[in-house]
Amino acid sequence: MRFNRLDLNLLLALDALLKEQNITRAAARVNVSQSAMSGMLARLREFFEDELLAAVGRNMEPTVLGRQLEAPVRDLILHIQATVGMRVSFDPAKETRTVKIMVSDYATEVFLNRVVARVLRDAPNMTLDLVPLSDDASEQLRRGENDFLIIPRHFLAEEHPQRLLFEDSYCAVIWEGNTQVGDTLDAETYARLPHVAPLLGRPRSPTFEELMLQSQGVQRRVKVTTSDFVSMASVLIGTDLVATMHTRLAQACARRLPVRLMPLPHTLPLMAECVQWHRFQENDPCHIWLRGVMLEVAKSLPPHEELSLRAR
Repeated sequence: MRFNRLDLNLLLALDALLKEQNITRAAARVNVSQSAMSGMLARLREFFEDELLAAVGRNMEPTVLGRQLEAPVRDLILHIQATVGMRVSFDPAKETRTVKIMVSDYATEVFLNRVVARVLRDAPNMTLDLVPLSDDASEQLRRGENDFLIIPRHFLAEEHPQRLLFEDSYCAVIWEGNTQVGDTLDAETYARLPHVAPLLGRPRSPTFEELMLQSQGVQRRVKVTTSDFVSMASVLIGTDLVATMHTRLAQACARRLPVRLMPLPHTLPLMAECVQWHRFQENDPCHIWLRGVMLEVAKSLPPHEELSLRAR
Protein backbone atom coordinates (compact mmCIF):
# COMPACT_ATOMS: atom_id res chain seq x y z
CA MET A 1 0.00 0.00 0.00
CA ARG A 2 1.27 3.46 -0.90
CA PHE A 3 0.42 6.83 0.53
CA ASN A 4 1.78 10.02 -0.97
CA ARG A 5 4.42 7.97 -2.86
CA LEU A 6 5.49 6.12 0.31
CA ASP A 7 5.21 2.35 0.56
CA LEU A 8 3.64 1.98 4.00
CA ASN A 9 5.57 -1.24 4.55
CA LEU A 10 8.64 0.97 4.80
CA LEU A 11 7.24 2.43 8.01
CA LEU A 12 7.82 -0.94 9.68
CA ALA A 13 11.42 -0.79 8.56
CA LEU A 14 11.78 2.81 9.76
CA ASP A 15 10.31 1.90 13.14
CA ALA A 16 12.77 -0.98 13.51
CA LEU A 17 15.72 1.14 12.39
CA LEU A 18 14.93 3.94 14.83
CA LYS A 19 14.46 1.44 17.64
CA GLU A 20 17.56 -0.70 17.01
CA GLN A 21 19.83 1.95 15.44
CA ASN A 22 21.51 -0.95 13.67
CA ILE A 23 20.75 -2.37 10.21
CA THR A 24 21.43 -6.01 11.14
CA ARG A 25 19.24 -5.95 14.26
CA ALA A 26 16.50 -4.00 12.47
CA ALA A 27 16.50 -6.58 9.66
CA ALA A 28 16.10 -9.40 12.17
CA ARG A 29 13.30 -7.49 13.91
CA VAL A 30 11.14 -7.38 10.75
CA ASN A 31 12.43 -10.70 9.37
CA VAL A 32 14.20 -9.47 6.22
CA SER A 33 17.78 -9.76 5.03
CA GLN A 34 20.43 -7.18 5.89
CA SER A 35 20.73 -6.15 2.25
CA ALA A 36 16.95 -5.72 1.99
CA MET A 37 16.97 -3.49 5.09
CA SER A 38 19.81 -1.41 3.61
CA GLY A 39 17.69 -0.94 0.49
CA MET A 40 14.70 0.11 2.59
CA LEU A 41 16.82 2.67 4.44
CA ALA A 42 17.99 4.09 1.11
CA ARG A 43 14.38 4.47 -0.08
CA LEU A 44 13.36 6.09 3.21
CA ARG A 45 16.24 8.56 2.97
CA GLU A 46 15.16 9.45 -0.55
CA PHE A 47 11.53 9.98 0.47
CA PHE A 48 12.27 12.08 3.55
CA GLU A 49 15.27 13.83 1.98
CA ASP A 50 17.21 13.17 5.16
CA GLU A 51 19.79 10.63 6.36
CA LEU A 52 17.45 9.59 9.21
CA LEU A 53 20.31 7.55 10.71
CA ALA A 54 23.89 8.69 10.45
CA ALA A 55 27.03 6.64 11.14
CA VAL A 56 28.88 7.82 14.26
CA GLY A 57 31.94 5.64 14.65
CA ARG A 58 30.68 2.06 14.67
CA ASN A 59 27.19 3.08 15.72
CA MET A 60 24.24 4.74 14.02
CA GLU A 61 22.52 7.74 15.58
CA PRO A 62 19.16 9.22 14.54
CA THR A 63 19.26 12.62 12.93
CA VAL A 64 17.06 15.43 14.25
CA LEU A 65 14.31 14.39 11.85
CA GLY A 66 14.82 10.74 12.75
CA ARG A 67 14.21 11.50 16.43
CA GLN A 68 11.13 13.56 15.56
CA LEU A 69 9.70 10.69 13.52
CA GLU A 70 10.25 7.95 16.12
CA ALA A 71 7.16 8.50 18.31
CA PRO A 72 4.60 9.32 15.56
CA VAL A 73 5.74 6.40 13.38
CA ARG A 74 5.38 3.99 16.30
CA ASP A 75 1.95 5.41 17.17
CA LEU A 76 0.85 5.12 13.55
CA ILE A 77 1.87 1.45 13.40
CA LEU A 78 0.07 0.68 16.67
CA HIS A 79 -3.03 2.49 15.44
CA ILE A 80 -3.04 0.51 12.19
CA GLN A 81 -2.55 -2.77 14.08
CA ALA A 82 -5.40 -1.95 16.44
CA THR A 83 -7.66 -1.01 13.52
CA VAL A 84 -7.06 -4.09 11.39
CA GLY A 85 -7.31 -6.30 14.47
CA MET A 86 -10.82 -5.16 15.36
CA ARG A 87 -13.49 -7.87 15.49
CA VAL A 88 -17.26 -7.71 15.96
CA SER A 89 -17.29 -10.55 18.48
CA PHE A 90 -14.78 -12.25 20.77
CA ASP A 91 -14.74 -15.84 21.99
CA PRO A 92 -12.05 -16.47 24.64
CA ALA A 93 -12.29 -20.22 24.09
CA LYS A 94 -11.09 -19.74 20.49
CA GLU A 95 -8.53 -17.00 21.10
CA THR A 96 -4.94 -17.99 20.20
CA ARG A 97 -3.19 -14.70 20.89
CA THR A 98 -0.08 -14.31 23.04
CA VAL A 99 -0.60 -11.55 25.60
CA LYS A 100 2.49 -9.98 27.12
CA ILE A 101 2.20 -8.66 30.69
CA MET A 102 4.98 -6.77 32.47
CA VAL A 103 4.58 -7.52 36.17
CA SER A 104 6.58 -7.89 39.39
CA ASP A 105 6.95 -11.15 41.29
CA TYR A 106 4.96 -9.48 44.10
CA ALA A 107 1.89 -8.86 41.93
CA THR A 108 2.23 -12.32 40.41
CA GLU A 109 2.29 -13.94 43.86
CA VAL A 110 -0.68 -12.12 45.38
CA PHE A 111 -2.85 -11.45 42.33
CA LEU A 112 -1.85 -12.50 38.83
CA ASN A 113 -1.56 -16.20 39.63
CA ARG A 114 -5.34 -16.22 40.03
CA VAL A 115 -5.75 -14.44 36.70
CA VAL A 116 -3.55 -17.09 35.06
CA ALA A 117 -5.78 -19.84 36.43
CA ARG A 118 -8.88 -18.12 35.00
CA VAL A 119 -7.27 -17.65 31.59
CA LEU A 120 -6.13 -21.27 31.40
CA ARG A 121 -9.68 -22.36 32.22
CA ASP A 122 -11.63 -20.00 29.95
CA ALA A 123 -9.11 -19.30 27.16
CA PRO A 124 -7.02 -22.49 26.94
CA ASN A 125 -5.49 -21.56 23.58
CA MET A 126 -4.25 -18.16 24.76
CA THR A 127 -0.62 -17.77 25.87
CA LEU A 128 0.46 -15.39 28.65
CA ASP A 129 4.01 -14.06 28.52
CA LEU A 130 4.93 -12.62 31.94
CA VAL A 131 8.02 -10.41 31.85
CA PRO A 132 9.76 -8.67 34.76
CA LEU A 133 9.48 -4.96 35.39
CA SER A 134 12.14 -2.72 33.91
CA ASP A 135 13.02 0.95 34.22
CA ASP A 136 11.67 1.61 30.73
CA ALA A 137 8.32 -0.05 31.44
CA SER A 138 6.33 3.01 30.34
CA GLU A 139 8.42 3.38 27.19
CA GLN A 140 7.86 -0.28 26.31
CA LEU A 141 4.14 0.22 26.80
CA ARG A 142 4.22 3.32 24.58
CA ARG A 143 5.94 1.31 21.86
CA GLY A 144 3.36 -1.46 22.13
CA GLU A 145 5.95 -4.03 23.23
CA ASN A 146 3.74 -5.11 26.15
CA ASP A 147 -0.03 -5.51 26.26
CA PHE A 148 -0.39 -4.73 29.96
CA LEU A 149 1.68 -3.14 32.68
CA ILE A 150 0.89 -3.97 36.32
CA ILE A 151 2.62 -1.44 38.53
CA PRO A 152 2.04 1.00 41.43
CA ARG A 153 0.07 4.09 40.47
CA HIS A 154 3.07 6.23 41.44
CA PHE A 155 4.95 4.96 38.35
CA LEU A 156 2.17 5.06 35.73
CA ALA A 157 2.40 7.04 32.51
CA GLU A 158 -0.30 9.71 32.34
CA GLU A 159 -1.17 9.36 28.65
CA HIS A 160 -2.57 5.81 28.74
CA PRO A 161 -5.71 4.39 30.40
CA GLN A 162 -5.42 2.55 33.70
CA ARG A 163 -7.56 0.98 36.40
CA LEU A 164 -6.98 0.35 40.08
CA LEU A 165 -6.66 -3.35 40.92
CA PHE A 166 -6.11 -3.36 44.70
CA GLU A 167 -4.41 -1.52 47.53
CA ASP A 168 -1.85 -2.86 49.97
CA SER A 169 -0.20 -1.72 53.18
CA TYR A 170 3.34 -2.38 54.41
CA CYS A 171 4.71 -4.25 57.39
CA ALA A 172 8.04 -5.30 58.85
CA VAL A 173 9.10 -8.93 58.51
CA ILE A 174 11.75 -10.62 60.67
CA TRP A 175 12.94 -14.17 61.29
CA GLU A 176 10.99 -15.68 64.18
CA GLY A 177 14.33 -16.41 65.90
CA ASN A 178 15.43 -12.77 65.79
CA THR A 179 16.18 -11.91 69.43
CA GLN A 180 16.80 -8.23 68.69
CA VAL A 181 13.08 -7.51 68.41
CA GLY A 182 10.50 -7.94 71.16
CA ASP A 183 6.74 -7.73 70.89
CA THR A 184 6.94 -4.45 68.98
CA LEU A 185 9.39 -2.85 66.58
CA ASP A 186 10.23 0.73 67.47
CA ALA A 187 11.88 3.34 65.24
CA GLU A 188 15.22 3.10 67.06
CA THR A 189 15.46 -0.67 66.58
CA TYR A 190 14.26 -0.35 62.98
CA ALA A 191 17.08 2.11 62.30
CA ARG A 192 19.71 0.06 64.14
CA LEU A 193 19.09 -3.35 62.61
CA PRO A 194 20.37 -4.35 59.16
CA HIS A 195 17.82 -4.41 56.34
CA VAL A 196 17.17 -6.38 53.17
CA ALA A 197 15.57 -4.39 50.34
CA PRO A 198 14.80 -4.90 46.64
CA LEU A 199 16.29 -2.91 43.78
CA LEU A 200 14.44 -3.52 40.51
CA GLY A 201 15.26 -3.13 36.83
CA ARG A 202 18.42 -2.17 34.98
CA PRO A 203 19.86 0.07 36.26
CA ARG A 204 18.46 -1.14 39.57
CA SER A 205 16.14 1.40 41.12
CA PRO A 206 14.44 1.86 44.51
CA THR A 207 10.86 0.72 45.00
CA PHE A 208 7.78 2.66 46.08
CA GLU A 209 8.24 1.97 49.79
CA GLU A 210 11.88 3.07 49.67
CA LEU A 211 10.90 6.34 48.00
CA MET A 212 8.22 6.92 50.65
CA LEU A 213 10.66 6.21 53.51
CA GLN A 214 13.22 8.55 51.97
CA SER A 215 10.59 11.29 51.69
CA GLN A 216 10.16 11.05 55.48
CA GLY A 217 13.89 11.20 56.08
CA VAL A 218 14.09 7.55 57.16
CA GLN A 219 17.48 6.03 56.35
CA ARG A 220 17.79 2.26 56.54
CA ARG A 221 20.99 0.26 56.98
CA VAL A 222 20.52 -1.84 53.86
CA LYS A 223 23.02 -4.70 54.05
CA VAL A 224 21.45 -7.05 51.50
CA THR A 225 19.73 -6.18 48.21
CA THR A 226 17.63 -8.47 46.04
CA SER A 227 16.33 -8.21 42.50
CA ASP A 228 12.78 -9.17 43.49
CA PHE A 229 10.31 -8.99 46.37
CA VAL A 230 9.64 -12.63 47.25
CA SER A 231 13.23 -13.62 48.05
CA MET A 232 13.52 -11.02 50.83
CA ALA A 233 11.63 -13.27 53.26
CA SER A 234 13.90 -16.24 52.52
CA VAL A 235 17.09 -14.20 52.81
CA LEU A 236 16.36 -12.97 56.35
CA ILE A 237 15.94 -16.48 57.83
CA GLY A 238 18.63 -17.09 60.45
CA THR A 239 19.64 -13.42 60.58
CA ASP A 240 18.79 -10.14 62.33
CA LEU A 241 17.71 -8.61 59.01
CA VAL A 242 14.47 -6.65 58.71
CA ALA A 243 12.43 -6.57 55.51
CA THR A 244 9.81 -3.93 54.71
CA MET A 245 7.26 -5.84 52.67
CA HIS A 246 3.80 -5.54 51.18
CA THR A 247 1.42 -7.02 53.73
CA ARG A 248 -0.29 -9.32 51.23
CA LEU A 249 3.05 -10.78 50.17
CA ALA A 250 4.30 -11.01 53.77
CA GLN A 251 1.21 -13.00 54.70
CA ALA A 252 1.84 -15.44 51.84
CA CYS A 253 5.49 -15.84 52.90
CA ALA A 254 4.49 -16.36 56.56
CA ARG A 255 2.41 -19.38 55.59
CA ARG A 256 5.53 -21.23 54.46
CA LEU A 257 8.45 -19.61 56.29
CA PRO A 258 9.36 -19.09 60.00
CA VAL A 259 8.86 -15.32 60.03
CA ARG A 260 7.04 -12.72 62.15
CA LEU A 261 4.96 -9.88 60.74
CA MET A 262 5.00 -6.63 62.71
CA PRO A 263 3.65 -3.10 62.27
CA LEU A 264 6.15 -0.61 60.93
CA PRO A 265 7.33 2.17 63.26
CA HIS A 266 6.76 4.62 60.38
CA THR A 267 3.50 5.43 58.58
CA LEU A 268 3.59 4.70 54.85
CA PRO A 269 0.80 5.54 52.39
CA LEU A 270 -1.13 2.67 50.88
CA MET A 271 0.32 1.30 47.68
CA ALA A 272 -2.22 1.30 44.83
CA GLU A 273 -1.48 -1.45 42.31
CA CYS A 274 -2.89 -0.67 38.87
CA VAL A 275 -3.13 -2.18 35.40
CA GLN A 276 -2.35 0.00 32.39
CA TRP A 277 -2.60 -0.55 28.66
CA HIS A 278 -1.94 1.43 25.49
CA ARG A 279 -4.68 3.86 24.49
CA PHE A 280 -4.87 2.26 21.04
CA GLN A 281 -5.90 -1.04 22.68
CA GLU A 282 -8.80 0.49 24.58
CA ASN A 283 -11.41 -1.12 22.30
CA ASP A 284 -9.60 -4.39 21.56
CA PRO A 285 -12.11 -7.17 22.46
CA CYS A 286 -9.39 -9.48 23.77
CA HIS A 287 -7.99 -6.72 25.96
CA ILE A 288 -11.45 -5.80 27.19
CA TRP A 289 -12.11 -9.41 28.19
CA LEU A 290 -8.77 -9.84 29.95
CA ARG A 291 -9.14 -6.52 31.76
CA GLY A 292 -12.51 -7.73 32.96
CA VAL A 293 -10.95 -10.92 34.29
CA MET A 294 -8.30 -8.91 36.13
CA LEU A 295 -10.86 -6.61 37.70
CA GLU A 296 -13.05 -9.54 38.79
CA VAL A 297 -10.09 -11.27 40.41
CA ALA A 298 -8.99 -8.02 42.07
CA LYS A 299 -12.49 -7.52 43.46
CA SER A 300 -12.30 -10.95 45.11
CA LEU A 301 -9.19 -10.01 47.12
CA PRO A 302 -9.74 -9.03 50.76
CA PRO A 303 -9.65 -5.26 51.43
CA HIS A 304 -6.42 -3.97 52.93
CA GLU A 305 -8.27 -3.19 56.18
CA GLU A 306 -8.74 -6.94 56.75
CA LEU A 307 -5.06 -7.85 56.34
CA SER A 308 -3.66 -9.33 59.56
CA LEU A 309 -0.04 -8.96 60.63
CA ARG A 310 -0.03 -12.27 62.45
CA ALA A 311 2.28 -14.88 60.98
CA ARG A 312 0.35 -18.00 60.07
